[in-house]
Amino acid sequence: MSDTEPRKAGINPPVFFPSVIVVSLLVLFAALVPEQANVVFSAVQSWLIDTFGWFYLAAVGIYLVFCIVLALSRYGSFKLGPDHSEPEFSYTSWFAMLFSAGMGIGLMFYGVAEPVLHYANPPQGEGSTAEAAKEAMRITFFHWGVHAWAIYAVVGLALAYFHFRRNLPLRISSALYPFIGKRISGPIGNMVDILAVFGTLFGVATSLGLGAQQVASGLDFLFNISDGIGTQIILICIITGLATTSVVFGLDGGIRRVSELNLYLATALLAFVLVLGPTLYIFQSFTQNVGNYVSSLVDMTFNSYVYTGGEETQSFMSGWTLFYWSWWISWSPFVGMFVARVSRGRTIREFVTGVLLVPVGATFLWMSAFGDSALHLIMVDGATDMLDAVNANVSTALFAFFEHFPLSWITSILGTILVVTFFVTSSDSGSMVIDILTAKDGEESPVWQRIFWATSEGVVAIVLLLAGGIGALQAASLASALPFTFIILLMAAGLYKSLSIEAVKQDSMRHMMNTPSNVATSANGNWERRLESLMSTPRQAQVEKFLKETVKPAMEEVAAKFEESNLPVSVELGEDRCYIDVDHGAEIDFVYGVRARRFAAPSFAMGGFRGKRGKSEQNRDRSHYRAEVYLREGGQQYNVVGYTKSQLIGDILDQYEKHLHFLHLMR
Repeated sequence: MSDTEPRKAGINPPVFFPSVIVVSLLVLFAALVPEQANVVFSAVQSWLIDTFGWFYLAAVGIYLVFCIVLALSRYGSFKLGPDHSEPEFSYTSWFAMLFSAGMGIGLMFYGVAEPVLHYANPPQGEGSTAEAAKEAMRITFFHWGVHAWAIYAVVGLALAYFHFRRNLPLRISSALYPFIGKRISGPIGNMVDILAVFGTLFGVATSLGLGAQQVASGLDFLFNISDGIGTQIILICIITGLATTSVVFGLDGGIRRVSELNLYLATALLAFVLVLGPTLYIFQSFTQNVGNYVSSLVDMTFNSYVYTGGEETQSFMSGWTLFYWSWWISWSPFVGMFVARVSRGRTIREFVTGVLLVPVGATFLWMSAFGDSALHLIMVDGATDMLDAVNANVSTALFAFFEHFPLSWITSILGTILVVTFFVTSSDSGSMVIDILTAKDGEESPVWQRIFWATSEGVVAIVLLLAGGIGALQAASLASALPFTFIILLMAAGLYKSLSIEAVKQDSMRHMMNTPSNVATSANGNWERRLESLMSTPRQAQVEKFLKETVKPAMEEVAAKFEESNLPVSVELGEDRCYIDVDHGAEIDFVYGVRARRFAAPSFAMGGFRGKRGKSEQNRDRSHYRAEVYLREGGQQYNVVGYTKSQLIGDILDQYEKHLHFLHLMR
């Protein structure tokens, strides 16, 4: 299939239908026997946390170290896409989508509640003290810091690399290609993708249910509207409808716009608290919180309280840290794939820096503004009513907090709107990921499938609410974290292996220049023709003629020699490109292409290929075209316009020699 021929949208039956069946059976189980479902799933969750808690701690620590080492190494300059690719989204849009899809809603729910709860009941020591406040913010930073984003970064890096640079489908299974090869399209790969669908769907559905409870509590808090099951179901229907509309419009038309709206609303709410709250105290505590977090990062990463912890401490670990780690891991297919999808053209170093530091920096500022302001209200202003409200109902913490500020009615409405829009981005982003996983060849999914999955999230959330089984199926989604902990480790190993191979190939190419050896100056005046070619600005028609009359014949002559050696070879000429593909069987194929690219003409250009045109015509059209060489890795950014057929053959052979040297180093 040519690059210009559109791909037909369709489902991927081995993933789509088993996913639907598994989800349906679990929903029926929760709906028909909710009490038994709660018992079963809660028991599974407790067993996993008690037995594999140490493994979660170790694995998440490995993910963080891996990301940092990768960004600081030579691999950090590799692009998530061909060498010539450019980012699809601006920094503002990219950061907005990272922030909204990853943790936006959690900040609304826990920004006030978690510091207050840790302040009242710290894992060690006495509660409701200055030391407890300091410890509360350190723990909150730890739970919402770089560890969660390191999980997402590993998954996102692997998926973006293998999809955009190795042209594999954008699926979780593609990241295992270095180990299972083409079997990513078989039962093993399908099982991995089904697990990803399961974790994503139930994770988003569970959040929809919890979010509906928070919004309902807010409406009850603000307008005395009942926060009962009926109100929650109506809210889920509204959020699902908005998310379905967003996902139908697609990534650029819907998800990006809602994500940017989230960013603007969150910035306004943050600015309100920074200005009208204890401003100096917030910035002072922010600085100290960051210092405490960084200084104790290694200790907290691997601290399981095995020597000092009693029953209460172990309960804290299972209820907070291990819960968070397993929760982030279970969401990693969703967030990681979404982050990968919006990060084409970024370098690995740029990706890691952006994913680890930018959302975390915003999160830390948010937690300091809301969390430390809440602690200041309790410790300094004596607002113990807020402490009682948080302990009574966590979902009302944000609204109880705003009651102590001016314009509380307006800010509470703004907070409620922000919760809804955050849920919309979580829902439509999750739907987009499931669409990709269940679509044919990992390409664009049909519209009906997008609507189906976006609606399914709302239906599942409603069924769980009616069945009283949200807590049980939240535990079920967490259970998917255990296999994914192993899978993410394999993804990291596979990514490192592929990057190592690519680095070897780069080294093998550095000992030769791009210009072929037979393009050289000589006494018969060839240097004048070469200089004219270098300084000329050819038109589109001239480059297309060059492809047809020089490039294609040169490739056909080389192809004929390859065929004499019984090597399968093909030469294809398109409207703006021509390439030769030599099949090396089990080893990596050799691909050499020449593609026309449009640029603005330089001011120093000579006449050359431009021809004798008037000055007014030259001023009207300052564009020119280059015939640039492309290999499997992407554009090489050098121009071959003006090469003779023999010179172009020499360039093909030079690149082929580099390829053979690379294959030799790999043996």
